[in-house]
Amino acid sequence: MDQHPDAPEHAPAPTTREIFMGFLGLGLTSFGGALPLARRTIVDRHRWLTAAEFTDLLGLCQFLPGGNVINLSVALGMRFRGLRGALAGILGLIAGPSLVVIALGVLYEHTQNDPHIKHLFAGLAASAAGLLVAMAVKILMPLRHDPRAAAIAALGFVAIALLRFPLLPTMLVLTPLSIFLASRVAKAEAAAASSQPNEVSK
Repeated sequence: MDQHPDAPEHAPAPTTREIFMGFLGLGLTSFGGALPLARRTIVDRHRWLTAAEFTDLLGLCQFLPGGNVINLSVALGMRFRGLRGALAGILGLIAGPSLVVIALGVLYEHTQNDPHIKHLFAGLAASAAGLLVAMAVKILMPLRHDPRAAAIAALGFVAIALLRFPLLPTMLVLTPLSIFLASRVAKAEAAAASSQPNEVSK
């Protein structure tokens, strides 16, 4: 697949240690959930994937059971360093937050009735919602060059957000449809590429 002209070039394939440290930093800094900052870390900062590749991989992780970012850490680690990379990704992602959550859980047990703490959590919820909206916009940006993919995304939004259809049946319908459309596009591009040498020879 050709990259869009404004897409950043890939960095060298990360080592197992770099995968661990990258996801460790992501887990420790991603307040409100790791997904909003996952794209910035993987695409913008480390350049392990292009924006289009991140969107494709996130779509696969969305379809699989389990947390999206946990699936993403395993898939990305497996892609570059196999089983060791997958373990490094998931351990890096959950190690720091697990310790922080345990410490905060002990603290919250003693302060949960404080009105200041309640206001704090209300503010954190609003910030997390803003991060999710910003991330959704960034993920949609690569689709502006592919009207078929944008149409699938729009159908998913309407089905889940507006019509309140369950996620799994929606994915089971839209995923084969998107695969079919992508295969049609790939065949058309291959046919166009194969016809170019014939036109030049004429």
